[in-house]
Amino acid sequence: MKVTTIGFDADDTLWHNERFYVLTQDRFADLLSDYTDRTTLDERLLDSEKRNIGHYGYGIKGFMLSMIETAIEVTDGRVPATVINRILEIGQDMLRHPIELLPHAEAAVKAMAASHHRVLLITKGDLLDQERKLTESGLWEYFDGVEIVSEKSPDVYGRIFSEHGDGADRAMMVGNSMKSDVVPAIAAGAWGIHVPFHLAWALEAAEPPEGHDRYRVLDDLGNLPELVAEIG
Repeated sequence: MKVTTIGFDADDTLWHNERFYVLTQDRFADLLSDYTDRTTLDERLLDSEKRNIGHYGYGIKGFMLSMIETAIEVTDGRVPATVINRILEIGQDMLRHPIELLPHAEAAVKAMAASHHRVLLITKGDLLDQERKLTESGLWEYFDGVEIVSEKSPDVYGRIFSEHGDGADRAMMVGNSMKSDVVPAIAAGAWGIHVPFHLAWALEAAEPPEGHDRYRVLDDLGNLPELVAEIG
C-alpha cells in the first residue's frame, strides 16, 4: 500500500465543535452589549485569542480566559463580577456539551480500521476535554494511537507518522483545517485531505496547496474509503 497510516483530526472533522464557540460568542455579545458593539467585541476577542494561544494553548479553557480578558478591556476594567461569573458558566457549559458525530464519521473510521491501515487521532486542544470527547464519541476503540498536541507542524507530523507508522511519505492526514491538518502534513511529506466544514475559526485559515500531487478535497468523509483505495 502507498498509504499505510491514516490520521484523523477530531473537532469539526469527526464531531461538531465550532458551532458551540459561535453560540458562546453570541451569548458573550449579549453580556457586553451595554459596553460595545458586536463587531468591535468580536475583533477584540480574536486579538485576545491570538495573543493567548502561546500562553494557554488551544481549547475551551483558553477561550474562556480570552473572553474574560476582552470583557475587562472593553469595559475599561469596570466589568461587573456577575458578568465574569456568567462567562465562566457559559464556558463550563461548553465543557459539558454532548458529542455529536458528523455524517459518515463513524463509518469512515471503522472502514479505515477494517482495511488494516494504522488509524490515528491527531488533535490539538485541552488534554482533558479532548480525552472526554474521544471517550464519549465511541470511536476510541478504532484508533491505534492518539496524539493530543499543542501545535500541528511538519515536525510534529513527521514524528507522529514515524513513531506510529512507516513515515510521513506513507501517511495521510484527514481534517477540516487547511492550516493545521492539510498544509503542515503535506510539508512533512504526507497526503493532506481537506474535508471542509461550513464553520471555520479565523485563525485556522490558510491558502490551499493547489496543484500539489498530495493534496485532495472531499465533500465529506463518506468518500474517504474510495479515495484511499484510489491512491493505493
